[in-house]
Amino acid sequence: MLTINNIDKYYADDQALSNVSLNIPAGTCYGLVGPNGAGKSTLIKIIASVIKDFDGEVHFSHNKLRIGYVPQEIALEETVSARDNLNFFGKLYGLLGTALKRRTDEVLSEVGLTERGKDKVQTFSGGMKRRLNIGCAIMHKPNLIIMDEPTVGIDPQSRRYIFQMIEQFKQGGRTIIYASHYMEEIEQLCNEAAFMDQGKIVKNGSIDRLLQKHAVPSVYVKGENCLPEGIGQCGSVMNMSGGHLITTNDPLEAMENILTFCRKSNLEPDRLELVKPRLEDVFFSLTGSQLRD
Repeated sequence: MLTINNIDKYYADDQALSNVSLNIPAGTCYGLVGPNGAGKSTLIKIIASVIKDFDGEVHFSHNKLRIGYVPQEIALEETVSARDNLNFFGKLYGLLGTALKRRTDEVLSEVGLTERGKDKVQTFSGGMKRRLNIGCAIMHKPNLIIMDEPTVGIDPQSRRYIFQMIEQFKQGGRTIIYASHYMEEIEQLCNEAAFMDQGKIVKNGSIDRLLQKHAVPSVYVKGENCLPEGIGQCGSVMNMSGGHLITTNDPLEAMENILTFCRKSNLEPDRLELVKPRLEDVFFSLTGSQLRD
């Protein structure tokens, strides 16, 4: 679907992107993940042809590709209705007459705003505006949908609705580029992902492969005096949520040591469990930093 080769981008003397290269397969939901300021939005704007002044190459697999771009900033006219906003974007894409009305009705249904189509956008909640923002980007039925932080500042109900929309896009065979600093969203929605930090691609690949290769499993124990001496030999130990997290390559050995100690000491932990590795742990291990809002 899309090949990005050696992209560099400067804003005056500040380098926003440095030697960025990616291959994004057709029919996937591809995540761009990293903290604010990592370069995600700049890369997305280059892919969407919003930014044209850069070094490097962006190559699409075929010439008839239709791109839908959902910017992080809500791009709506709030003094008119949701239907008027969709009509405006539909006309930009060449839709007219009956075809425009039919497609507007379809999109209002897709974004869950059929009953509010005639209402002014300024009366909408933040989540409703985000959904309409997506609707404007899909009026021309794009086969590549680029979404930049589409769930920032919205309520859980609208977030779930947007997730359902993305699943429908995936089932329809569309390619999605999804940028976020919410790692749990990337894990839930995406097939593949690229970690970005300070304008560079730190690592990329399938979600499963990244977790398998880089994530280290952990054991969590909570309870008074339930941590045996010498447990640090199994791995690193850190305080977390009133207990201790032991990060180790052999979690079963660590758990066995804790159980043996508790039996001998006649102690019973409040909690003792294996902790599934998370994508955020992988990001931390590769960059040495947490995701930052």
